[in-house]
Amino acid sequence: MNGFSDNARGVVMMIGAMAGFTLGDACIKAIGEGMPLSQLLVLRGTLASLFIALLAWRMGALRRDVPRQDWGLMLLRGLAEAASAFFFLTALRHMPLANVTALLQMAPLTVTLGSALVFQEPVGWRRWLAIGVGFVGMLLIVRPGTEGFNMYSVFALVTVAAVTVRDLVTRRMSRAVPSLMVTLSSAVIVVLLAGIWSLGQDWVVLDQRLGLLLLGATMFVIAGYCCSVMVMRVGDVGFVAPFRYTGLVWALVLGLVIFGDWPHPLTLLGAGIIVATGIFTLWRELQLARLQAKTRRM
Repeated sequence: MNGFSDNARGVVMMIGAMAGFTLGDACIKAIGEGMPLSQLLVLRGTLASLFIALLAWRMGALRRDVPRQDWGLMLLRGLAEAASAFFFLTALRHMPLANVTALLQMAPLTVTLGSALVFQEPVGWRRWLAIGVGFVGMLLIVRPGTEGFNMYSVFALVTVAAVTVRDLVTRRMSRAVPSLMVTLSSAVIVVLLAGIWSLGQDWVVLDQRLGLLLLGATMFVIAGYCCSVMVMRVGDVGFVAPFRYTGLVWALVLGLVIFGDWPHPLTLLGAGIIVATGIFTLWRELQLARLQAKTRRM
């Protein structure tokens, strides 16, 4: 990749990150009910946390001089991360991979909405319109009142809410806290809560199939983390960020090839609407950030 531009490398890393996370989700879906969710979270989370801790240590991201307020925010972020993990993985076990992944693409829109409602950040009519259209896309995916709408559809929507809280909390943290330290703290909190939850459940002995799927889920997640870290170090954010939606493409392909699932046409339409409005929102926020930076320099 030496002949690639920084933006090209950033795009490759972003696509790789989305592939890693989606492949990990596919492994978890393949495990299904073969393993208690608490056991899965503990085993996968422990291995992933050890890797993140090593990476954070090597990059000098482990610090003690973190402002007291940020410790509280990291705890709150970890709780939101734990909630999103529980609701997402539960929904994933019972819904097509592409459907759950498509709903998660709502996050940029709901974070913009939350920033306006909670932090009073200015949002122009264009982004309000994009948020409204995005919610129409979400309704096309879940289709309330139809046979396909059930408790797990609600779980997927709760996942979006938890991810929104997580990302809003992250925005309130000071720049003194390294991103890897934030990620590590959340991963550890998820493992601890899952460990407490598992005390009331019987763990299963891993056979070869479950062991390989669990190993795959862990390795793919680690690969996703690695690519995510490298994305932040190369390329222009505005150019690279829209490629996060390639996760939906991976989910469509894996859902068809591995599980034989292909979304309803309305689901595909809703996913397309969400992706389009999400990309527009990211582009608009980048434009406004550049305008504000230019104004400050004047």
